[in-house]
Amino acid sequence: MKFTAILCLFLITACSINNRAQTVNNMLEKSSIDHFIESKMSETGIVGVGAAIIIDKKIVWEKGYGYADLVNKKPFTTETVMNIGSTAKNFTGVCLMKAVEEKKLSLDTDISNYLPFKVINPYFPNEKITLRNLATHTSSLADRSPFYGDTYNYGGKSDEELGSFLQNYFDPEGKYYSQDNFLNNKPGTYYQYSNIPAALAGYIVEVVMDKKLQELGKEIIFKPLKMKNTAWSLDEIKVENHTKLYEMKGDMLKSIPLYTFPTYPEGGIRSSVSDLANYFTTILNDGKYNSGEILQKESIQKMKEYQFTASNRPENVNLSKLNSGIFWSTKLGATRIGHNGSDPGVRVFMLSNLTEEIGVVLFINTSIDDEGVPFDIYEELYKYANGLREKE
Repeated sequence: MKFTAILCLFLITACSINNRAQTVNNMLEKSSIDHFIESKMSETGIVGVGAAIIIDKKIVWEKGYGYADLVNKKPFTTETVMNIGSTAKNFTGVCLMKAVEEKKLSLDTDISNYLPFKVINPYFPNEKITLRNLATHTSSLADRSPFYGDTYNYGGKSDEELGSFLQNYFDPEGKYYSQDNFLNNKPGTYYQYSNIPAALAGYIVEVVMDKKLQELGKEIIFKPLKMKNTAWSLDEIKVENHTKLYEMKGDMLKSIPLYTFPTYPEGGIRSSVSDLANYFTTILNDGKYNSGEILQKESIQKMKEYQFTASNRPENVNLSKLNSGIFWSTKLGATRIGHNGSDPGVRVFMLSNLTEEIGVVLFINTSIDDEGVPFDIYEELYKYANGLREKE
């Protein structure tokens, strides 16, 4: 009995030592990612960062760093709200596929059939433009510069409704119309990333579904996934939960007022790291959440399906570097899949590896001169996630 007791005590002690060692290892590993992110923030002037890691369709890690409000020392957390830039296009893609699922839209019909005005490329007036073109950035419709940047309304609401703006932009009688709104390329033959055409896709969804994207998003995405900090309208976000936005130029840090723009389907969503990670997990899980689904599995798979092939691709696309789904594309030299977002004071990543086993969501509330740093932080998070998965 005495020997047994001693043996048990030894085993308990050994287990305790092993558990403490594992805890120490975990702390060291965690502090390494903390140290990397915090050092990058210190080096560059980034004010706030939030991130989440998804492994095998489950959120396994979330953390915030720095501040959502530097002056008032309000921490940036995974519940902090921030506009997510072009990552919003993927939400438009889900709404688009919902309309396709309900047979209210076809990806390959001339979009003018769905609109109260015609959209015709003056360089190719006899060629139709389709939703598939819009969703893969091959529509031959362009963001005219510097006009597109001038549509941002800092510190207030957008002055123009989406439909009115688009008609003025694409209708020859519209006040924003110009041949520079179009590329001299046949629709479907040339890839050029664009925002206003993505907004046009969202507007078409609104027309055929007879409801605003904000309402449709709440109905089929935000409410089912309990995304309480997500909205397509700044009016529906608690401002006290919203991060301040910043820009670091040289050694000078300035605050950027919150802004809106009329083309909200292409970049107007506000969300949090936790909400976006929940959404991304659902997309990686083919639309399933708990016992429900935001779209049929086939619709999500069609959204994620590569649209470009060796025999049917835009002339300027190298398939080893880029491919596209429906507002979903390969990134980082075709090593990742998902969507990124960038706007003044905003950098967002929502990317997974191609097998969709490891996903990373990253929020940064500061624009900086060195555009490579956000990618460095993303890659370090991905490495950390890969290490976590290998230990499972």
